[in-house]
Amino acid sequence: MSKVSPNRLLKRAEEEFMQGDFRMALQTYGLVLKDYPGLDEAKVGVYLSDLGIESAEEAQALFDYYQVIKQEKENAADIIDNLIETLSTTKQQLNELLIEPVEEQVEYSDGIRYSDFVELVGSRGSFRKAFEDIMFSTKVVITDKTEFVDFVTRLAEEGFYDMALNYLDSTAGLFGNDQDVLSLYYVVEKAKS
Repeated sequence: MSKVSPNRLLKRAEEEFMQGDFRMALQTYGLVLKDYPGLDEAKVGVYLSDLGIESAEEAQALFDYYQVIKQEKENAADIIDNLIETLSTTKQQLNELLIEPVEEQVEYSDGIRYSDFVELVGSRGSFRKAFEDIMFSTKVVITDKTEFVDFVTRLAEEGFYDMALNYLDSTAGLFGNDQDVLSLYYVVEKAKS
């Protein structure tokens, strides 16, 4: 039995992807990889189709980007793979940082809720003193954007510039173009000067 043309299957998979049928696109790209395991176009298709099942918008944006760079760069598949890995890592970091309010039964044995931390700040008399007391032994568990904005702002105001920027860099992309979060970069820069 002869192998099906990879170009024909790739075209079909791409059409399925463009129609938003990510599960079918994933299967079709998988068929291509079965016969042509080294084909970068199919590997990228698998990555993006899998991502599309979770987030169609992100997958479509990366697909469009891949279409542009594959003509110009030999390592376009590696670039997309690295972007997906970075996106996944960033999401995981955000999930560790932000806990949905619905999850009130979360075990806080290795962390302190932000509201409890704010009380600690009040009892210690300063954010800096309270934060220095816990920064190496306890995580501050932030449950919503308002707490995140307040926490990063206070870090910057108290001179923890690098730490504030690290929090921003690892999570800001997940807030999209949220102006409250993006303006925190300005807050940090202003606090530095």
